[in-house]
Amino acid sequence: MKIMMSRALLATLLAGSALTMSAVSAPAAAQVGGIVHDPRNYAQNILTAARTLEQINNQIKQLQNQATSLANEARNLTSLPVSTLQEMQGQVDRTRQLLGEAQRVAFDVGDIQTAFDARYKGAGLTGSQAAMVANAEARWKDSVGAFQDAMKVQAGVVANLAGTGQSIGTLVSASQSAAGALQAAQAGNQILAVQSQQLTDIAAALAAQGRAQMLDAARSAAAEAEGRERFRRFRKGN
Repeated sequence: MKIMMSRALLATLLAGSALTMSAVSAPAAAQVGGIVHDPRNYAQNILTAARTLEQINNQIKQLQNQATSLANEARNLTSLPVSTLQEMQGQVDRTRQLLGEAQRVAFDVGDIQTAFDARYKGAGLTGSQAAMVANAEARWKDSVGAFQDAMKVQAGVVANLAGTGQSIGTLVSASQSAAGALQAAQAGNQILAVQSQQLTDIAAALAAQGRAQMLDAARSAAAEAEGRERFRRFRKGN
């Protein structure tokens, strides 16, 4: 009995060893429903799919970056929707018009030379008594007109200050809210144009004031020369 049980146990152990060896030596594949499943091929397919998905994600990121770059370029190329050039040009034209309305002795080299030859030197100071009186009155009118012109130009410059301040405020606001580099640059250029217009107004006011002062100084010099001529004639008459 013991011999028969030993033989049965030995047979069972041999059968188990045979199954284990066959399982180790067999390829890692299984057949389910007529379809052969290979785990190694399946793992390789998953790895390939993961790499493909990563490449697709990288391409999507690149496209997103390109779209963002194009959007930024579009903003940088957008023009400034605000322009104050027309208002500034109008202010410059008004100041120029005031200068062009100069009375008697205008801002013209030829006109100045003619006026001085006729009323401020030479024969204008040594003519007849009636001529000397007429020239003195003409010189007085030159001075009065020049001072009036200077005050008109200064009044025009002051009137431009309100529009200039409004233009600067508009441009500074547009610059701070600029969508891109082009808008910021255009706002900066217009601010420089406003400053140039202010310098033009200042130059016009100084020119008008200087003209008035020079004509008044010339009138004083002419009056002094005329006084010497009158005194010479008086002494000669005596």
